[in-house]
Amino acid sequence: MALSITHQIGSLAGSPLQSEAGNSSGESTATVNAAAVWKSPTANLRCKVKKSDGVDALSPPLSPCRSPVLGGIRADLSVACQAFATELGLPAEAEVPVREYEEGGIGGKGTGVPVYVMMPLDSVTMGNTVNRRKAMNASLQALKSAGVEGVMMDVWWGLVERDSPGVYNWGGYTELLEMAKKHGLKVQAVMSFHQCGGNVGDSCTIPLPKWVLEEMEKDPDLAYTDQWGRRNYEYISLGCDTLPVLKGRTPVQCYADFMTAFRDQFKHLIGDTIVEIQAGMGPAGELRYPSYPEQNGTWKFPGIGAFQCFDKVFLISSYVFILVQYMLSSLKGAAEASGKPEWGSTGPTDAGHYNSWPEDTPFFRKEGGGWNSEYGEFFLTWYSSMLISHGERILTSAKSIFENSGVKISVKIAGIHWHYGSRSHAPELTAGYYNTRFRDGYLPIAQMLARHGAIFNFTCIEMRDHEQPQDALCSPEKLVRQVVLATQKAQVPLAGENALPRYDDYAHEQIIRASQLNVDDGENSVEKDSSMCAFTYLRMNPQLFQPENWRKFVAFVKKMKGGKNAHKCWEQVEREAEHYVHVTQPLVQEAAVALMH
Repeated sequence: MALSITHQIGSLAGSPLQSEAGNSSGESTATVNAAAVWKSPTANLRCKVKKSDGVDALSPPLSPCRSPVLGGIRADLSVACQAFATELGLPAEAEVPVREYEEGGIGGKGTGVPVYVMMPLDSVTMGNTVNRRKAMNASLQALKSAGVEGVMMDVWWGLVERDSPGVYNWGGYTELLEMAKKHGLKVQAVMSFHQCGGNVGDSCTIPLPKWVLEEMEKDPDLAYTDQWGRRNYEYISLGCDTLPVLKGRTPVQCYADFMTAFRDQFKHLIGDTIVEIQAGMGPAGELRYPSYPEQNGTWKFPGIGAFQCFDKVFLISSYVFILVQYMLSSLKGAAEASGKPEWGSTGPTDAGHYNSWPEDTPFFRKEGGGWNSEYGEFFLTWYSSMLISHGERILTSAKSIFENSGVKISVKIAGIHWHYGSRSHAPELTAGYYNTRFRDGYLPIAQMLARHGAIFNFTCIEMRDHEQPQDALCSPEKLVRQVVLATQKAQVPLAGENALPRYDDYAHEQIIRASQLNVDDGENSVEKDSSMCAFTYLRMNPQLFQPENWRKFVAFVKKMKGGKNAHKCWEQVEREAEHYVHVTQPLVQEAAVALMH
């Protein structure tokens, strides 16, 4: 029996494994007169100035599984909206043909930016099957019809190698990848060596493999640790990258074995359907320390976070203290090598707490702050170099594993834009990016990626300075501009993602502007015909398939693919998108009916 529209939409988000994460708090919509940092694109994006009444509603949207029940879905988009509905009995082989949205070529200089869409975090269940299989199939079909290049999917270490080391269950991924191939969609596969749950937008919980957690229980120093002894189990501490602490293997060996098994399992799809491997390197898959964990309310936006290098355990036996160290042992060695052994016993202890502001701390304050001292330079150099070395080790493995396979390797870098206007850039420093008013922290990262031919994937591309809290000195536009210049100087490809779900024209236009890399500061400018190599849209969910959001998304994809040479204004593209939605209505309705029987 067919379900009512309300019932269908209410079940779109599926059944999360365990909802834990909330959203960043404290992001107000106070405005600030931010200086322009992007040159106007050669082609006009708009025919006329068009204001929106929704600017004040641009604070962080709810994560997919916490959004209110949707309603009022038009019949011609019901198939897309049902992409996350419960199974309704459609035969697995059933398929409704959909004509792809016609558009010119994509990729390369001057030909536009291909758009990918992130799949739900729980696309594969804890039972290693495809979640909402028939509905997922319909959603992929809808994305292909809209002209999307492909999808990004997390391949969770905690699912595939969950029970025993070296035993891999590719279960749902085999079916999911074949489904993408069937629809002609390319895949960005994320080697997700981190825990799902505890970060912005995490709608389910997928822990690290059981056997890994067992080892972390035996030796808590395998987890990142702050100065108060709080452990973080989102990702194994990089301090033990080269130590055989995981049942005889090092963490980097485990990551390499996982990627090798993935390559061997899907070698028939590598280079054709699977075109990119994103190597997970930290919490949320990003190359950074877990300095701002949301889980259990530890951190809230726009706190400065905390350093993660205090991994020490004291064991008392016969009145003798036995010190076990990983990060701290490295710090001790670096201090001795610099002739300052007294600097090696601990990290900064005057850097405030997770939710402090820079000026509230002796270490990060602008005048006389420890960050700008000889000690601060020593510590921050060591802390950031440990992170870059971690990335180097994993990329060395990934490059050798996928060499000559036809896939690109990418690394995700976090867009930490709050307190960017301060001198110390405290939140970036605690995360491992040694970026201050006097030092470019992104060029060394870009240069490391360039050595391995990897793509620099950056977030917060959709954000504008004036949308952020003025008192927190947020500046995502200036941050993106700095990253663009760093990647251009290092000659490394740049790809982008939006950090938060956004469906409005303001965000779309900002993404388009940023993707075209129109940056010029009078001294440094980006090559005229260059653009981002790809953009990944966050995320496939019920909100995306609402009629108005879907219409705007189709127009956005078309505009991105048009690139700098596009001559159509935004309103004209939206009219064409509306026409596209209308003319394909019978096909979409047919798919909707099929899903309901």
